[in-house]
Amino acid sequence: MTDNLSIEQRGLRESATFDRTTIAAIQRAADTGVYDIRGWGAKRKLPHFDDLLFLGASMSRYPLEGYRERCDTDLLLGTRNAKYPLHLDTPVTIAGMSFGALSAGAKEALGRGASEVGTSTTTGDGGMTPEERGQSKNLVYQYLPSRYGMNPDDLRKADAIEVVLGQGAKPGGGGMLLGQKISERVAAMRTLPEGIDQRSACRHPDWTGPDDLAIKINELREITDWEKPIYVKVGATRTYYDVKLAVHSGADVVVVDGMQGGTAATQEVFIEHVGIPTLAAIPQAVQALQELGVHRAGKDGVQLIVSGGIRNGADVAKAMALGADAVAIGTAALIALGDNDPRYAKEYEALGSAAGYYDDFQDGRDPAGISTQDPELSARFDPVIGGKRLANFLRVTTMEAQTIARACGKAHLQHLEPEDLVAISLEAAAMARVPLAGTSWIPGARL
Repeated sequence: MTDNLSIEQRGLRESATFDRTTIAAIQRAADTGVYDIRGWGAKRKLPHFDDLLFLGASMSRYPLEGYRERCDTDLLLGTRNAKYPLHLDTPVTIAGMSFGALSAGAKEALGRGASEVGTSTTTGDGGMTPEERGQSKNLVYQYLPSRYGMNPDDLRKADAIEVVLGQGAKPGGGGMLLGQKISERVAAMRTLPEGIDQRSACRHPDWTGPDDLAIKINELREITDWEKPIYVKVGATRTYYDVKLAVHSGADVVVVDGMQGGTAATQEVFIEHVGIPTLAAIPQAVQALQELGVHRAGKDGVQLIVSGGIRNGADVAKAMALGADAVAIGTAALIALGDNDPRYAKEYEALGSAAGYYDDFQDGRDPAGISTQDPELSARFDPVIGGKRLANFLRVTTMEAQTIARACGKAHLQHLEPEDLVAISLEAAAMARVPLAGTSWIPGARL
């Protein structure tokens, strides 16, 4: 008799190939005939910033005294060609997230929080809202393949323009916005039917390569009187070549988004199986910029922004030590606003999810009122309180990065370097191109 025995007592063992999650996915596909669409990034464990450690100063190098010696955090973005580069007080910026995916109040809160600490926020697919523009000191306007909501007036209102070629969650694929989120206002901004599922294009309709992109960038410069920095954003795949071509095309800033990027809804198969980890992408991007002589090259330089799984000040410091000039956060910003809060636990359960899991949000029923267009749910969210929460998080994140930089003897976050890092796994050492802890060995490096 085995009725009263536990699974372990019965000697049952879960398959590593066909585990319960895999079985459930097969069953769901068989039941519905539709592939799964979700957001919130890859859930598989990947080599990430947690696999790196800093070498704090002691004898061979001296740390800075936090109360008496400065460690600056400010930076300029877009110095190469723009009349008015962005001057930010912190290298932690807000990534593009659309009005449509997010409520108008959430977009307003992102602008409020970013402005309070002197950083930038980004529009996302779907155009510019008055709420976001009105509360954003530095607003980057995303120019996407879909062209949803795009118009020259909003381009001129922006402080920078980001030409989006790909995102880390879905490089090579178009975005998804389910019909539940296509409200009357969203439909009007995107020139779409209300309540109908929307798929964004995977490539721009009017150019096919770097030479065409160069023409497009010059058009954008002419429209904006050469005032605005022009970013080019790529999903992390063939990063070395993509960054070189972006620079060739005239980009002032290159944004590289790793596969841990989580604020795009798309097919599960994309999220988990397309792209490369953020940790692997940064050294490739830096190498490309160095070979072109534009990495941290002053006014003639091209700045590098890295996104995809940035969670805290340690991640910021590690990204900058590997060569990034700034980072962008998306998922962490939404959590800071109040998303996925345990106080909504019962409502998450009603959605078939749970607090801390980030499942089934893409259908527009977010109880926190952040990733929704439902009027009743959106009304729950206070953009003033949300903005204060985000500002607090950005301050803490910046101070954490400063603390680490001081411990390494650095007077500016951009002074951090690969020599300040070691890896605790072979995979991370090879990807980040830093030595395995306790050795001088970088796996894969030419001797």
